[in-house]
Amino acid sequence: MFDFDKLIITFDNGLRTLLARAHSARPHPDAGVAGGELGADESALAAALMRVNHTGEICAQALYQGQALTARNPEARAALEQAAAEETDHLAWTAQRVDELGGRLSLLNPLWYAGSFALGAAAGLLGDKWSLGFLAETERQVEGHLAGHLDRLPPQDQKSRAVLEQMKDDEARHARAAIEHGAAELPAPVKLAMKCGSRVMTRSSFWI
Repeated sequence: MFDFDKLIITFDNGLRTLLARAHSARPHPDAGVAGGELGADESALAAALMRVNHTGEICAQALYQGQALTARNPEARAALEQAAAEETDHLAWTAQRVDELGGRLSLLNPLWYAGSFALGAAAGLLGDKWSLGFLAETERQVEGHLAGHLDRLPPQDQKSRAVLEQMKDDEARHARAAIEHGAAELPAPVKLAMKCGSRVMTRSSFWI
C-alpha cells in the first residue's frame, strides 16, 4: 500500500529546499577564516562558482529525497536520508557564501530540482543496490567537480575554499557509505550520461 504520509513529507521537504533558507546543523567551515581582499572580477567568479555548487546541492537534495521515497531496504533509506541531511548543511554554507560575495542563487533551481527528484525516484524503483550505486557515482562526480572549482577559485578566497574542502570530504564519505551498503557499479553509458547532465547543469547555473 502506498504511503501517502511519506509522499506529503517528501513534498514538504521539496518546498523547504527551494523556498526556505537552509540551516546548518554543523558549524560553517569558514567560521573564523579570514576573508581575503577580492577584486570585482574575482568576487563575481567566486560567487558564480558557489552558485553552481548551491545548485548542485539542490540537485543532491532532490536525488536523495526521490531515492529515499522509493527505497525498499530500511538501511539503504537511512543512508540516503543521512546523506540528504548533510547536503542541507552544504545548502546553507553555499547560500551564505553566495550572499557574502554579492551574488544570487540560480533562477533554474526549481527546474533542476524537479528533474533530479524524478531521476532519483526512478533509480530507487530499480532496486536498492542500483539506487546506492547511483548515489556513489553521483558523489564521485561531485567530488571531482569540487576539486575543479578549488583550482579555479581566486587564491585569496580562503572562506570559499574552506567550504568547498569540507563539502569534498563529505561527498567522499557519502560515496564510501553507499559502497559499504551494497552499491552496484553503474554501467559506463549511465556514468557518461550523468556527466553530460552535470555539465549542462553547471554551465547553465554559472550564468543563470
